[in-house]
Amino acid sequence: MTSRTILRVPFAGLAFASLAFAVLALASSPAFSGDAAGTWLRESGASHVRIAPCGGGALCGTLTWIKPGTDTKAKVGQRIFFDMKPDGTDSWKGSAFNPEDGQTYAGKMSLSGHSLTTAGCAMGGMICKSTSWTRVN
Repeated sequence: MTSRTILRVPFAGLAFASLAFAVLALASSPAFSGDAAGTWLRESGASHVRIAPCGGGALCGTLTWIKPGTDTKAKVGQRIFFDMKPDGTDSWKGSAFNPEDGQTYAGKMSLSGHSLTTAGCAMGGMICKSTSWTRVN
């Protein structure tokens, strides 16, 4: 009986250690973000951007439509969001290209229901310009 008791203790200890490891692994892993993939309408109604996976767990955004008569340097097919990787729940960080000035900025995206907010930031994130988008599909 003694050897039987000794065999149960290590097994119970191993099970507890495995459970503790699993809990710690889940607690230390980043939160999963919502699904920002899809087509989005800019708040001004002037354009659509298609957000889709682009490799390495990142999302990218490409202009798919520009309202006729809109005065812009942007072109359909132009990628404006690059390598947006999860940065917490329902948020991503990467790069944002501004077709108006030809510059690439630190980019941010955050999702709230059917609304997406994107921002391009300069000076280490001290100056940001944001745009809101509504999900089309």
